[in-house]
Amino acid sequence: MIEISVIIPVYNAAEFLEKAVKSAAYFDEVKEIILAEDQSTDHSLEICRRLLSEIPKVKLFQHPNGENRGAGASRNLGIDHATSDFIAFLDADDYYLPNRFDAEKKLFSNPAIEGVFGAIGTEYLTEKGKQEFQSKFKEVSLSTVNYPAEGKEVFRGLLSLTPEVFGTSFHLNSLTIRKLSLDRHHIRFNESLRVHQDTELIMRLAYHCYLKTGIIDEAIAVRGIHDDNRITKIIKYTPQYNQRQLLLWKSMYNWALSNRISPEYKKRIYLIYKSFDLSLKDGLIKYGCIFLELLKNPEIAKTKYRFTYYNR
Repeated sequence: MIEISVIIPVYNAAEFLEKAVKSAAYFDEVKEIILAEDQSTDHSLEICRRLLSEIPKVKLFQHPNGENRGAGASRNLGIDHATSDFIAFLDADDYYLPNRFDAEKKLFSNPAIEGVFGAIGTEYLTEKGKQEFQSKFKEVSLSTVNYPAEGKEVFRGLLSLTPEVFGTSFHLNSLTIRKLSLDRHHIRFNESLRVHQDTELIMRLAYHCYLKTGIIDEAIAVRGIHDDNRITKIIKYTPQYNQRQLLLWKSMYNWALSNRISPEYKKRIYLIYKSFDLSLKDGLIKYGCIFLELLKNPEIAKTKYRFTYYNR
């Protein structure tokens, strides 16, 4: 049997936390549930302490002096304290389904597979959250990739370098990864990113580690949509949205340079990064056409929009 540490960053999630924890405690494979409390301003810490006393699997950690350091730092805190061979993540307002680790139990018998990921569902917890979400995004009952993949095909798919559209990301709640792989490749969340640190970590994992799709045609976890979700506050193609994307892809480009990855990958990352940079510098708020041209035909787009790719 595989042994899993589930890491839950906790910030102002008092209303949902108990359901999340109990959904993880259900599994025999889950040996510990690490609550990384991040100086909540509601009574989340009180609930954490109660769950610590009631559920033997629960462990509670806080940052030094009880500081607030963000979701990335809280997940890193959990990783550093994890004692199991495998690590899974769960947001405090989400929950696992009974099939959460069905694929992992089979696939991790192959030592070459370092990580497994699947699909998640969506549940509307408040009417306002539902309206905000549906006004900004397409109705998505299942967040998943489009076809099975493994190894470098996952990384290429996330960068839209595959002939068939794979999907731009998958949800962190669906990922299970070997702790040894995180440590071997020195992979942790980028704490300087207050948002999108999960996407950035997934991209780096897909490059450094051998990932494989698990269950992608049905949900293995559920994302809760409510009034205070960050995702419901996002309005695409606004300066704030573009600035957050710019920080994400600037971080990815710096990573690409420091790791000397292949020119094909580095070039694609640069083009995505530069499209967001241009959208802010030139006031091109709704830059979708530029973005698509950069991805589909970068040579023409570079000439048309007059920027240079430096092969370094």
